[in-house]
Amino acid sequence: MKAITYTASGGPEILELTEVEEPKIGPDWVKVAVKATSVNPVDWKLAAGGLGGMLDVFFPVTPGWDVAGVVEEVGPAVTTLVPGDEVFGYVRKDAVHGGTYAQKVAAPIRTVTKKPASLSFAEAAAIPLAGLTAYQALVHHLRIETGDTVLIHGASGGVGSFAVQIARAFGARVLGTASEGNHDYLRGLGAVPFTYGDGLVERVRTYMPEGVDAVLDLNGSDLDVSPDLLSDTSFGRIASVIDPGVKDIGGHYVFCTPDVGDLDALAELADAGKLTAEIAATYTLADAAEAWKTNQGGHTRGKIVITVD
Repeated sequence: MKAITYTASGGPEILELTEVEEPKIGPDWVKVAVKATSVNPVDWKLAAGGLGGMLDVFFPVTPGWDVAGVVEEVGPAVTTLVPGDEVFGYVRKDAVHGGTYAQKVAAPIRTVTKKPASLSFAEAAAIPLAGLTAYQALVHHLRIETGDTVLIHGASGGVGSFAVQIARAFGARVLGTASEGNHDYLRGLGAVPFTYGDGLVERVRTYMPEGVDAVLDLNGSDLDVSPDLLSDTSFGRIASVIDPGVKDIGGHYVFCTPDVGDLDALAELADAGKLTAEIAATYTLADAAEAWKTNQGGHTRGKIVITVD
């Protein structure tokens, strides 16, 4: 089968379209014929040697953790899926090796579930890592409720776009920081936009003198002023997916975890029309390096999807 692989650390130039053996599956795994995957910054950061060696890497590596496709084969212990099921998932394994930039991927059953029926494979592939990150930060860490006001730093990106929609679906009012060129986009998602950077606290406090109930940091650049944005009764309701140092100010560091229950919740939101996937660009598997270069530009609105034949 065809897959994107790399045999040493580096940038987009290390990616090659190669022929590899089909993956094997264990008793509680499934083999998925991949229809689409998506690019996340963690893909190219890992390839460059990032994450501080937290995960073992075995070359040659096929990158990618997001998937949408069709179940081709199931292990003998699998009872929740059958061949032919359309699925999506966050296929993060214990080591970096056999990822989703491939025609087929072996996935532990804890990482995949039936995809939203209302979405295409490309749209479904855009959701798992970014959607789960947003969902777990807002629901499990910040415990967003109806009537809360949450401020999201970096609200127009892949995770931010989902975070705005999820918070809105839970009945929260959303303020979002972004460049001015993305303000109309945020308004369309139902958020009140603010320009990030110097003077943010004053701008937000002018709009909401009492402060916000929770802050979700998706870019790291304004984390240091986040405590000043909170109301007097909301100490510690700060979560960051960027900086573990958020714990030093009483907040929560979020590292996304594969969770079928959370994926099912995202699928329900999508099928209810409360969660849509903004696709910034689509590339073929052979053009994965170009997809990485686009994502590395740092100004992508929504997600970059790679389709697989």
